[in-house]
Amino acid sequence: MLNQADLSAIGLSLKLGAFTTFFTLLIGGPIAWWLSRGDSLIRRLVGSAVTMPLVLPPTVLGFYLLVFLGPLGPVGKAFKAIGLPTLPFTFSGLVCASVICSMPFVVQPLQNAFEALGERPLEAAATLGASALDAFLTVIMPQARPAFLTAAVMSFAHAIGEFGVVLMIGGNIPNVTRVLSMQIYVYVENMEYGRAHVLAGGLMAFAILTMMAIQLLNPGRKNKLKPGLVR
Repeated sequence: MLNQADLSAIGLSLKLGAFTTFFTLLIGGPIAWWLSRGDSLIRRLVGSAVTMPLVLPPTVLGFYLLVFLGPLGPVGKAFKAIGLPTLPFTFSGLVCASVICSMPFVVQPLQNAFEALGERPLEAAATLGASALDAFLTVIMPQARPAFLTAAVMSFAHAIGEFGVVLMIGGNIPNVTRVLSMQIYVYVENMEYGRAHVLAGGLMAFAILTMMAIQLLNPGRKNKLKPGLVR
């Protein structure tokens, strides 16, 4: 049976997942498009920086975000200078860290989809008088729709299950930063394994459903990109 603390943790996790998905798509979409438009040293550096969370231990990423966003870091000092509170141990800080940590799960599938489409759709749209923005919105985005759905699912799922970065940048503040992963940690720390099993089992089921959804939405599956526009 779920108690009030569990419901609060579930609500915060869903809220975090929603905010993370929105901002990763908003920021990661343009980055993926830019990365797909050429191959240069600056693009490789940006691509490496974006995908670094895939190989960097979450606690390391969380530690440096804590230093960077904290009161003695550059962002923290800038916030203090304009009278804003610092981000660590707040829900806003949690969202910021989660967006950075989840960015590879949005940029990579979108970049792969954009590269698979090639130049033909843009060239065809240009011959019809469409602007670059209009061509992207009306031609590229509909063709890359499976990739956008995949990216959204992966970003949301990763935000729901993240622990290391949450621990470092958000701490464990009830009703503020105590998301599901932290609630499970609290139960295990207190040896309340029964309650931990309930939440962990729910996350296991969620993970299985997520992987099934990704398999169904995978742009490469059954060649969902229209071959006439790719060749």
